[in-house]
Amino acid sequence: MTDLASLVTAFTALFVVIDPIGLTPLFVALTPGMTPARRRGIAIRACAVALAILTLFALFGEALLGFLGISMPAFRIAGGILLFVTALDMLFERRQKRRQGTADAEETDAEHDDPSVFPLAIPLIAGPGAIATMILLAERADGVAGYAAMFAVLAVVLGLVLALFLSSGLLERGLGATGINVVTRLLGMLLAALSVQFVIDGIRASGFGG
Repeated sequence: MTDLASLVTAFTALFVVIDPIGLTPLFVALTPGMTPARRRGIAIRACAVALAILTLFALFGEALLGFLGISMPAFRIAGGILLFVTALDMLFERRQKRRQGTADAEETDAEHDDPSVFPLAIPLIAGPGAIATMILLAERADGVAGYAAMFAVLAVVLGLVLALFLSSGLLERGLGATGINVVTRLLGMLLAALSVQFVIDGIRASGFGG
């Protein structure tokens, strides 16, 4: 996996599955009205956690899932359910309502409403598709050089995710409060559909439903 063609293939697969461009408006919708410093911290944590998760599954994915008796279809179904919960929050402004506490409780409330681990790191960045892709790339990696190349590609893709997240403030200012509200609703609908598709794919891959 050290030749150029393999590296391009690995980069394309991870880029398409993780979709940094598509995640950017989601990041904006999940962090409305936050200060640049707090948004930066969330972006860094989300990418760091996603890197750790994807690295773990690349190294020990098949063995870990097999040991726990968990199949990839089950992972897809679980990811779909988690994503559906996020979609409901976005559609019905539950996240925004949780932020409308008293000013004195703002800092404490922020700690309980941090989307960096869930849903950003998992399942949006390190979702079932990205985990499965890393496991497949690890199977094709040849020796230390192959693994090093694979992790370099992963670092580049997550670096793009982080760069786009950090520039999301420009997108938020361009859309304004009304635009963000509209985009949040639309993305909530898309996330709901995506979550259902995850569940359907998981059920089909498990052998049920034909």
